[in-house]
Amino acid sequence: TSVLSLFPSMSKDLSELMKEATKEVHEQAENTPFMKNFQKGQVSLHEFKLVTASLYFIYSALEEETERNKDNPVYAPVHFPAELHRKAALEKDLEYFYGSNWREEIPCPEATQKYVERLHYVGKNHPELLVAHAYTRYLGDLSGGQVLKKIAQKALQLPSTGEGLAFFTFDGVSNATKFKQLYRSRMNALEMDLATKKRVLEEAKKAFLLNIQVFEALQELVSKGQENGYPMQPKAELRTRSVNKSHEHGPAPGKESERTNRRHTDMMPTTPLVRWILAIGFLATTVAVALFAM
Repeated sequence: TSVLSLFPSMSKDLSELMKEATKEVHEQAENTPFMKNFQKGQVSLHEFKLVTASLYFIYSALEEETERNKDNPVYAPVHFPAELHRKAALEKDLEYFYGSNWREEIPCPEATQKYVERLHYVGKNHPELLVAHAYTRYLGDLSGGQVLKKIAQKALQLPSTGEGLAFFTFDGVSNATKFKQLYRSRMNALEMDLATKKRVLEEAKKAFLLNIQVFEALQELVSKGQENGYPMQPKAELRTRSVNKSHEHGPAPGKESERTNRRHTDMMPTTPLVRWILAIGFLATTVAVALFAM
């Protein structure tokens, strides 16, 4: 009698187990107030920029560790850098939002650093757990990305040519459904004993919680009206609207003026409640929409 036969539920494919293990926290995310707000297009550019910055640090760490373990049999079968890696895309988005000196501009809250440290620890000491982080993030982004891309593009009035939204664009994946099937089949074929499966599932839940903590920290950063430790100078919403309106019947602004206008819009004050909803909710929406589609 095999060990798995003593635990019928653990004999399922790892991808199914992953979905089941995160079901409860998925439902919590799905029922957050922001879920409905985001779908209505109620999202702030400032929070969006902060989210993008934290994702850059997270994906930089994740991809450093997956590259470290690209030949390790515990991870190699699900290593798809050309199709999935997001670091380069996030660099493009950050340059668009922050300018050429974006590396000096973007903040890295303590919670983001905690997530980064966990990824490095796992990659160096328990590489078999990388599959939990990679699956949760990459397949989540691939599944829910197109929905979120359209919402963000409209809500933030981003260019139809895709600037600021490279993160959501997977040029290396021509058919998302077929690719996800391939990825799941590779992941399900990984050789894992019962104890390892359980640890991977626990790590998947931990990854989700680390994400929640990141966005709680971003909410705190925004509520203090700071970015990079410096107070933000709010701009009048009326002035911003008049600047944007002046282009309605004239020539379209260039990239630089678009970016300048967005930086003005980005500074608009919001209430503490809205800030809280936006900061916590963006991740909740990302994961909820993504896991639902996975």
